[in-house]
Amino acid sequence: MKILYLETSSKNCSVAVSDNEKLLCLCEEVSENYKQSESLHTYVEWALEGAGISLKEIEAVSLGKGPGSYTGLRIGAASAKGFCYGLRVPLVAVNSLESMIEPFLGDNYGLIVPLVDARRMEVYTAVYDGKTGKELSETEAKILDEASFEEFKDKKVLFVGDGTKKAKDILNLPDATFKDDVYPSAQYLITKTLEKIKYKEFEDMAYFEPFYLKDFHGVKKKKSEE
Repeated sequence: MKILYLETSSKNCSVAVSDNEKLLCLCEEVSENYKQSESLHTYVEWALEGAGISLKEIEAVSLGKGPGSYTGLRIGAASAKGFCYGLRVPLVAVNSLESMIEPFLGDNYGLIVPLVDARRMEVYTAVYDGKTGKELSETEAKILDEASFEEFKDKKVLFVGDGTKKAKDILNLPDATFKDDVYPSAQYLITKTLEKIKYKEFEDMAYFEPFYLKDFHGVKKKKSEE
């Protein structure tokens, strides 16, 4: 089964194509400027070309549904729905945090905790078993302080994601490991996607919305002083 994967929830604009569990091609780039709007469809073309297949051969589309960048998620969801409607194939949605832990499972960490930078001292996070990947606490928006995650001080914990940059300086966890160069990636959506396809856990495209976790807040421009 040939599947197209889109992950646009972070600074990493990421597209992959697989034939069942075999990764055929990956195109991605981390950019401070969030290039999803200008790069996503180009990356889809490149990924299909690299995989040696045409768009019409795609049998399902998988989307990293967030949490993360509001604009990035909107772009990814709109594109995924467009491909699904056009190709008449099902849509699968996977929590983006799960793609962040996938490459570290079985690396001898008791817990893996993704930290996605939100605003100020806030992060999007969840806690996963370091061996099985089982979700131990639900995804939430969490404001970091010195007491955050203190219940894990005697455990071997790996924190991943761009939110670890601010967490490392304030968390009282001297034995924890921090990796700040980890972003959600389309290649790590494969395992969960195939699992969902097996059990026919498809999204209703008429009602599907990305996992924003909290409402979008725009920045109001200040009125010029008279």
